[in-house]
Amino acid sequence: MPHNQPYQHAHHEAGHYDTTDAIIAPHEQLNILSKTEAAKLLDVSQSGLYKLFRSCSLAVLNCGNSLDDGKELLERYPDFDIKVIQEERGIKLDVKGAPASAFVDGKMIRGISEHLFAVLRDVIFASGDSRLAETQQSINKGDALSTEATTDAVFHMLRNAHIIRPHIDPNIVVCWGGHSISMGEYDYTKKVGYEMGLRGMDICTGCGPGAMKGPMKGATIGHAKQRLGHGRYIGITEPGIIAAEAPNPIVNELAIMPDIEKRLEGFVRAGHGIVVFPGGAGTAEEILYLLGILLHPDNAELPFPLVFTGPASSAAYFQQIDEFIASTLGTEAQARYQIIIDDPEKVARTMLDGIAEVRAFRKSTDDAYYFNWQLKIAPMFQQPFAPTHANMNALALHKNQEAHTLAANLRRAFSGIVAGNVKDEGIRAIEKHGLFEICGDSAIMQPVDDLLQAFQDQGRMKLPGSTYKPCYRIIR
Repeated sequence: MPHNQPYQHAHHEAGHYDTTDAIIAPHEQLNILSKTEAAKLLDVSQSGLYKLFRSCSLAVLNCGNSLDDGKELLERYPDFDIKVIQEERGIKLDVKGAPASAFVDGKMIRGISEHLFAVLRDVIFASGDSRLAETQQSINKGDALSTEATTDAVFHMLRNAHIIRPHIDPNIVVCWGGHSISMGEYDYTKKVGYEMGLRGMDICTGCGPGAMKGPMKGATIGHAKQRLGHGRYIGITEPGIIAAEAPNPIVNELAIMPDIEKRLEGFVRAGHGIVVFPGGAGTAEEILYLLGILLHPDNAELPFPLVFTGPASSAAYFQQIDEFIASTLGTEAQARYQIIIDDPEKVARTMLDGIAEVRAFRKSTDDAYYFNWQLKIAPMFQQPFAPTHANMNALALHKNQEAHTLAANLRRAFSGIVAGNVKDEGIRAIEKHGLFEICGDSAIMQPVDDLLQAFQDQGRMKLPGSTYKPCYRIIR
């Protein structure tokens, strides 16, 4: 049997949502395991991690379908099941009740199959890694070295996913933006990706649709024209958001981090510059995370190119983002980014020049090109934030604190809204306990309320065609 043809049996079932059963073998990842490793994998997959493994796997198999509600996805395919099968030659996955759209002529699409085994690797295999277990214990205990331990954990996860590669000049551009954007904005993200691809830059995104897919799609054309046969389209996600941002088919390197904080740290440690396209609450969270880090005094001299960009129709959106940042974090935060409207070539040249500065700085300081070790990330940006009603209500949203601390708390507020919008546990918490109540000083809450209302008015909180019901209430 050819290596690139996975062994599988499939059948089509009638029903409201068509499903298929299959037995899938790995192509490259996890295709060489000892009997002990395979047995361990089998044991862990049947443990308390099974629910997480199942939900992430279903999201990957649902790739390409317009759905950004984790709870609804699980309810749409109630009979979906996935099990690890141990064989003499290694492992296979027994998939039952999977979305039929993941198959072509009875065979699973190659990219989706690779993503499925990435889920197995990151959710199951990584859980048995003693190094990761030790660092997580340090984090849970709140040890003095927990900050270093967290960064070490992020490093191991990215290395395990083969995203960290030595002997390559800096060229990874992280692209952030919403999964719910207009067609004009989506086309613009492709144009920016194309210009960056022509200049040899690789793309890293949250790996979902919209502004996370467009730059990758554009870059594939740019890479092809330059005959760059090994373009990298990196996706970094986390279990809670994966149903809303299932990996798009272009992603050829996928990492599933254990929580949103490690996902965000993965972006800024692996990337060499960041481009932000229009988005909603999730994009605001990412902006606040990065600005909060860059505002830390230890990072004042660290080069990190950051560009906000969109088509001419998005000019008002970025003006509002800029005004929000000015009102909450001040002019020092505004100085850390550029806004470029309707000029894909300028965005690409700006990133190319900025990444050249990053390379020169890291060379002069003997820092690695593949991982930004020097970036100072305070514990408040690393500690997982549980978006419970009590935690959302208790956020310190006032100006009587340092700007980077306020950014961390604002980031948590938007993170909670994302959870209430699309994450299974967040949606269920809202159904059970009512809306999140977010309170603070009026000088902070008014800009927050204005920004969130603009996101609603512009349809940026849910996919087009979906009805948005707010999961929060602003209290001044």
